[in-house]
Amino acid sequence: MPEPEVLSVFLLAAVALGLAPGPDNIFVLTQSALYGRPAGFAVTLGLCTGLLVHTTAVALGVAAIVATSAMAFTAIKLIGAAYLLYLAWQAVKAGSTRMADQGGTQPGLSRLYRRGIVMNITNPKVAIFFLAFLPQFADPAAGPLAPQLMVLGGFFILATVVVFGGIALCAGFLGEHLKHSPRAQVILNRIAAVVFAGLAARLLVTER
Repeated sequence: MPEPEVLSVFLLAAVALGLAPGPDNIFVLTQSALYGRPAGFAVTLGLCTGLLVHTTAVALGVAAIVATSAMAFTAIKLIGAAYLLYLAWQAVKAGSTRMADQGGTQPGLSRLYRRGIVMNITNPKVAIFFLAFLPQFADPAAGPLAPQLMVLGGFFILATVVVFGGIALCAGFLGEHLKHSPRAQVILNRIAAVVFAGLAARLLVTER
């Protein structure tokens, strides 16, 4: 377990990073506004599951391979961009459909949870970020690094749940007020499509 002073700084940094505009919290915001608070919470849990994968990868040293292998980095990047473009297309198709009338076509919570996982683990920048960020707060003199990195990753995930959960809550309230308006629903879906396409483009131009 990190020293209290170290852990305090780490948690402050984790909260600040969660609040900074980025692909993950924007993804939570759009899905919460479109489908409601439970959807946002499901996406948040999916993203945090992805963070658990990244934490484990860093602890095992796998992330170093992604950071040094151009082929692995490019492959993951292309998969992530393709998935985001797929989500953009889905949002475009749903643009003229009123949410209240979608019925069974609205994504289930398990599907949204999986979206969060895919969104997170197909972003190689997250793996590289964790590889650079977590070890800064580990102390080799305190024992093996792998357990320390897993503990730090767990606290990072906890901070992410709190921050992203708050975003889902606020965006969900907005969605509740707008979802019965066909025009508002079209606008929300168009915004979501632009966001997804923009995130895909950003991922495609990302360099190691």
